[in-house]
Amino acid sequence: MNREHRRLACRTWIACAALAVVGLASTAALCADQEGAAARDIQSKFGNAVVTVKVVAKVSMTMEGREMQEEEQTEEAKGTVLDGSGLVVCALSDVDPTHMVEMMSGGQPGFKWQADVTDVKIRPAEGKEMPAKIVLRDKDLDLAFVRPVEPPGAAMASLSFADAGEPQAADPVVILSRLGEVGNRASCVLLDRVQAVVEKPRRLYALGLSVHSSGLGCPVLLPDGKVVGLLVLRALPGAAGEQDVMPVVVPAQDVMRAAAQAPPA
Repeated sequence: MNREHRRLACRTWIACAALAVVGLASTAALCADQEGAAARDIQSKFGNAVVTVKVVAKVSMTMEGREMQEEEQTEEAKGTVLDGSGLVVCALSDVDPTHMVEMMSGGQPGFKWQADVTDVKIRPAEGKEMPAKIVLRDKDLDLAFVRPVEPPGAAMASLSFADAGEPQAADPVVILSRLGEVGNRASCVLLDRVQAVVEKPRRLYALGLSVHSSGLGCPVLLPDGKVVGLLVLRALPGAAGEQDVMPVVVPAQDVMRAAAQAPPA
């Protein structure tokens, strides 16, 4: 092969490599567009099923039988409406300020935290706030169920967890959330991937960093609309720091089994 042939071969190889890079970039952009379109479709259908739950509670701490302090706290959490009657599921650690302390302390002898809820309201995506009541707490799953005190005048926007999906590690997921007051509580959507599937002591899903932006109580779905579950918090008993606390996704089936035990308001 003479010098001219070598130059031509080199130019041809460079051109092919450039075309390959462009092709990969186009494919990645196409996949991103498809995931974005699927997420927007899910948000359009179910975004209003994510609501804000406001809880006011008097929190007290006793040590060795003596009350040490009492204060009123207001917690604002995200929740997901499970049916048209307004049954909302939240992360218990978001609506009960004592639950996280109990999880991390591991029931330390001599200390007791108590929260007496004095007011609960559901703020739907559209319409006025509704007086509500916490009707069930599931400490093992970190779930709290809230119902309106009076039935809503019309069926609320909801997301049924009956159509459940079971992703594998690295599968893409869509998280529906809602901004806080500073963002006018607008509906928002995040894209993430399953980092791990935990099988013991029960099945849980671990996601990426977007869970820190979405907040707890938000539903997680597959791009086809099947519901993976709800974002909650898991902590080791006697947790010493952030390394012992992790946001996880409780599977949709577990949420539905717990919801079936929720009594009327």
